[in-house]
Amino acid sequence: MKKADVELGAVVNAKSEEELKKQFQGTVEKIYENSALLAITSFDDVDAAAVSDLNYKLVVNFKNMKPARASKRAKALSTNNVTIEKMAPTMKADDKDKKEKKAPAKKSK
Repeated sequence: MKKADVELGAVVNAKSEEELKKQFQGTVEKIYENSALLAITSFDDVDAAAVSDLNYKLVVNFKNMKPARASKRAKALSTNNVTIEKMAPTMKADDKDKKEKKAPAKKSK
């Protein structure tokens, strides 16, 4: 690929000359003069330890990238780590003040 073909957020297939054994898929996060920083989103099981060591990011030369197609044997990485939980309703500060004012004060002896 050429620099002009690469856009931020684009998904590309890439290969690493040194770090990873198999081709992987990544999202372009930053573009440099001759390369781009990719967030690795899909990779082969053989490279799982190496990808983890790289914190799921790798700088790759443009010549080692091509437009993405879905890989058959690749391990997909979940990029959405959001969990949703229900929370109990809480008393508003105004309601709390009103409740304290309404409660009869206890007399101390």
